Amino acid sequence: MSIKSTIKSVVTLGQGVTQGLPDATADRDPIELFGEWFEQAKESGILLPESASLATASREGVPSSRMVLLKSFSGDGFVIFTNYGSRKAKEMDENPRASLLIHWAVVERQVRIEGSVERISTDASAEYFQTRARGSQIGAWVSRQSEALEDRVLLKERTEEIESRFKDKDVPSPSFWGGYRLIPARIEFWQGRLNRLHDRLLFTRSGEGWVTGRLYP
Repeated sequence: MSIKSTIKSVVTLGQGVTQGLPDATADRDPIELFGEWFEQAKESGILLPESASLATASREGVPSSRMVLLKSFSGDGFVIFTNYGSRKAKEMDENPRASLLIHWAVVERQVRIEGSVERISTDASAEYFQTRARGSQIGAWVSRQSEALEDRVLLKERTEEIESRFKDKDVPSPSFWGGYRLIPARIEFWQGRLNRLHDRLLFTRSGEGWVTGRLYP
């Protein structure tokens, strides 16, 4: 079977929805609109609606991307957490611009967020860390994220070591782990429509407000 016929055999959602983004949507605050879409994605039963593709680049402009979990959002920006030694953290530190892409296939929507990034405060990172499940807290200490791992035996041994160290104790937030905030300069809302004539609405930061406009699909 050819690649073309294989792709054609896949059942997709591509018929689109009949209701798009009315012109009045352009007058909305994009963060509030994102919150509304996020809640609707959750209500639709989508698994991990907070999952997003984070794209970063090195100082030399070499790109990389990976799936992350969005942990909070507000007028200040969109927050994720990671090990400061990871590739994404190193790239955000040396080239502090990034983008997030969130795709909710079931409701045929996606949101693209582009802007600058900064580390959140140590206190804010520690506060969030204490809300994590203990296993995830241990995992943050265990993982030397993005470093070479000879085999999983070493990972198991390190896990046992960390569990022993913090036995019957609260697990503190590691100094090498914390949050990054993406401060949006551009937010694009995409709504699937019939015949691939999709709705695209772009919000571009201008001073304290936003300039809005439609894009061709």
